[in-house]
Amino acid sequence: MKNVKRLALAAMMMIAGASVMTAQDNVEATVSADVVNQYIWRGTDCGNAAFQPTLGVSYKGLSLTGWGSTGIVNTDDTKEFDLTLAYSTGGFNIGITDYWFSAGADPEGRYFKYDAHSTNHVFEANIGYDFGAFSLQWFTNFSGNDYKADGKRAYSSYVELNAPFKLGGLDWDATVGAVPFEDSGVYGGCSKFAVTNVSLKATKELKITESFSLPVFAQVVGNPHDQKAYLVCGFTLIP
Repeated sequence: MKNVKRLALAAMMMIAGASVMTAQDNVEATVSADVVNQYIWRGTDCGNAAFQPTLGVSYKGLSLTGWGSTGIVNTDDTKEFDLTLAYSTGGFNIGITDYWFSAGADPEGRYFKYDAHSTNHVFEANIGYDFGAFSLQWFTNFSGNDYKADGKRAYSSYVELNAPFKLGGLDWDATVGAVPFEDSGVYGGCSKFAVTNVSLKATKELKITESFSLPVFAQVVGNPHDQKAYLVCGFTLIP
């Protein structure tokens, strides 16, 4: 479930991932796509190079966003399709995301199968606040395929602190994320509190022509819990 998913949730909260849409007086639609050298989500390795499109619509703080990921190099990588309904006002935001994966409890990968113990869907709620200098987000799985080995619901959760800043002509984001208690395995099988994501991301728009520029980004990601580190790079296509 998993980006450089901006908190899905670039057109919204993406999440990471996530940027949050602010209230608008008119209906606004967004469409974009990221191309990344590897799919890293909240410090977890989710696959190789991927194409990750986003389609969203928002109105007065309410937004609905679709986000997907498909492997480019390895077509056997799990495909993902997420839908996020969110609301933001001022610095406050709240949302619900339906994650779906082509692989999981249902070997046939059926989208419209929602039985808790045999679905490939996971439902997550999030709440957060943007204080300006930094933002804080909390995510918890509340339904779908998220169980511990003993069959009890895990309520797998993740909390993230993000601080944006500018340096050397680039836009930067510093992030620290942690799993507060035992999870179902989605974050690497944490048995207690664990820091799973320490990252630093830089973004810059490359001017291609007078009317077209290409946002490119690079991100160093460390996962202290898994003892892993990654260098992610990519670009965003925006019509």
